[in-house]
Amino acid sequence: MIRKIALACVVLSLTTSCVSKKIYQDLENKYADLKKEHNALSDENTTLKTDKNQLEADKNKLQSELDKTKAERDKLAADYAATKKSLDNLKASYAALEKDSNDALEANINKNRQLLAELEAKQKALAAEQDRLNKLKKDLEASSARLAELEKMMADKDAAMKKLKETLSKSLKAFEGKGLTVTEKDGKVYVSMENKLLFESGSWTVGSEGKKAVDLVGKVLGDNPDISVLIEGHTDNDKITGTIGGGVENNWDLSTKRATAIVNILSANAKVKKENLTAAGRGEYAPLMSNETAEGKAKNRRIEIILTPKLDEISKMLNDL
Repeated sequence: MIRKIALACVVLSLTTSCVSKKIYQDLENKYADLKKEHNALSDENTTLKTDKNQLEADKNKLQSELDKTKAERDKLAADYAATKKSLDNLKASYAALEKDSNDALEANINKNRQLLAELEAKQKALAAEQDRLNKLKKDLEASSARLAELEKMMADKDAAMKKLKETLSKSLKAFEGKGLTVTEKDGKVYVSMENKLLFESGSWTVGSEGKKAVDLVGKVLGDNPDISVLIEGHTDNDKITGTIGGGVENNWDLSTKRATAIVNILSANAKVKKENLTAAGRGEYAPLMSNETAEGKAKNRRIEIILTPKLDEISKMLNDL
């Protein structure tokens, strides 16, 4: 019965006025810009994960090269020890043969000189490998330190978002079961409010109960100034065939007006940074459930407040790598 009354209100309201094509085009352009920004943020998050995996791969490669260099150094050290032992034996032979003939003595001296030259060459090669090993070790330590710092920054961001989710859940506990949910996914926190909590059918004016919930969200945002906030309006796929109130042309328009209404409430809080807020209308094109049932349509008519940590510091660090 309530749904039939709401539908009647929609049809009645839609008969009053319509939005000009220019305003519709402006809204459509703003939506396109916001969609690009959303995709850019998604791409940036994917790039961050790819860069992290690349750093881990570079670290493993450096570790493998370090192990290989150590093995080569150990082989050179063994060769050096063997050569030195041979030299010592030759020295002993030299001392024994010194009493024999000058020819034998000269031969041993030449051989001794050759071995000394070989020994010197191996010493130089060993020193060069040691220098290379030291450089590889230093590069590996620097790479590991950067990777650890990046991982810590990402972990801190995740921890902050988990804490933010817990804070929001606690603040909005009174609205559990009234069409409000708080979830965390892919490093973001989603506050979803069904229209039954916020708006009358066909209206973009927030009711008193819904305003209380939005005000509580704004209070939490005021204490977290480094969070980007995207407010998305969603509708079901019922077409708007008339005019509503101040004039709504279609579901795009209605979802945008509803998202803007939430932004207006949040921005009324002086502690909330206006530059962190973005309103977007998604219309009927991002449903949670099928629109074939009344229950599905009710779930699809909603406002989603998407909280995202700012990644400027992580981006700068990745650029410095």
